[in-house]
Amino acid sequence: MTSVAPTSPYLIEVKDLTMHFPVTRGIIFQRHVGTVKAVDGVSFQIRAGETLGLVGESGCGKSTTGRAILQLYRPSAGEVYFEGVDLTKLRGQSLRRMRRQVQMIFQDPYASLNPRMTIGDIIGEPIRVHTLRQGRVAVRERVEELLGLVGLNPAYANRYPHEFSGGQRQRIGIARALAVEPKFVVCDEPVSALDVSIQAQVVNLLEELQDKLGLTYLFIAHDLSVVKHISDRVAVMYLGKIVELAEGAKLYSMPLHPYSQALLSAVPIPDPQIEQQRRRIILEGDVPSPLNPPNGCHFHTRCPIAIAQCKTEEPPFIDYGDGHFAACWRAKESSQLMPEFAKQQAEAIAARIHADILKVRGEA
Repeated sequence: MTSVAPTSPYLIEVKDLTMHFPVTRGIIFQRHVGTVKAVDGVSFQIRAGETLGLVGESGCGKSTTGRAILQLYRPSAGEVYFEGVDLTKLRGQSLRRMRRQVQMIFQDPYASLNPRMTIGDIIGEPIRVHTLRQGRVAVRERVEELLGLVGLNPAYANRYPHEFSGGQRQRIGIARALAVEPKFVVCDEPVSALDVSIQAQVVNLLEELQDKLGLTYLFIAHDLSVVKHISDRVAVMYLGKIVELAEGAKLYSMPLHPYSQALLSAVPIPDPQIEQQRRRIILEGDVPSPLNPPNGCHFHTRCPIAIAQCKTEEPPFIDYGDGHFAACWRAKESSQLMPEFAKQQAEAIAARIHADILKVRGEA
């Protein structure tokens, strides 16, 4: 029986999503020796037509969250509602039909494409699987239409993935995701493997497609300047948990969590004078293992302002006003520590985005 949530203004609702991977030892007689807590109780909502950016260090659980939402990984616990339907309860044909509405753009634009298939077959396969067009000619016309939509020559349909550049392959991946006419797309670091100028082209393409097709995005990335450019709201993730969530402008101008401040301080500023004068936040120590995360606040082992309470009690995820959430016992004090830093960061990121756009337009 399909589980349906009450009427909600959100297209996607994630409630206490948990993704734990068992660690076993032995070949024939395996025994459970631990659990990797890749995603540990994540909750957020996304409105229709909105882009939520999800940022954090490598290994914090960003990609796992995206895959668990789409049921590519079956969550250990929690609920994922799409238009009121709990995806975690779907099986078989019900889940297959729902996959038309939720798609993914993968990080590696080459590894995600079958090298033995032509581009036309790669994009046309989901169209045939879901019987969105009848007949070879109709499928071919739709493939050519999608190639044109993402800025590629329709004549490329007979070529193979190795004949394209990285940016072109990512456009092909976007076309494949759009082939089934989805409403929600998880963009799993879609520009991290591309040059800066190509990154801006792909981000601009995603924004154009969102406006034209009414898409909703979960945009996963570690480059905060890219996330700032495309996202309406931004969630910061650390060691399987979301530690801060706010509108993009608010988070970049006045981050509440020390980890968010550290991430922002690492963004390079395209102004030598500001770059030399500003103060970076250097986090000491390594990221703890998700196999054995710290008690209390997961960030306390690297936090420069941690107190005794941080080591024993997990901070609640609190709204500090206007939808600006943070999980930090010292969020109010932290927001007052670096007002000058916050202003410099906002100006620097805006300048970098502007420079990237000028490169794409050929005005630089």
